[in-house]
Amino acid sequence: MKNKITDLNNHLFAQLERLSDEEITPEQLAIEVQRAESITDISKMIVESAKITLDAMRIMDKAGMKLDSVAQNIFFQVAHNRNIKINEQNI
Repeated sequence: MKNKITDLNNHLFAQLERLSDEEITPEQLAIEVQRAESITDISKMIVESAKITLDAMRIMDKAGMKLDSVAQNIFFQVAHNRNIKINEQNI
């Protein structure tokens, strides 16, 4: 899987657009509300997981530990999304 935080944002905005559609029936709206609740719950877990990953990688970076290529990709993606500067000498 190669999903990114930006993909999550796209899904959230797409769901917001579906909820804002003035042409859907009350039944369709009820389904979209349930879907939105599920998406929200999953999104919270994804964001929390990214925060934990970033915290762990920050600790590794401060300790001067080298990050492997997989960790680097995750680290750069999360740090970029949170506008965090990185000490690239340790990477």
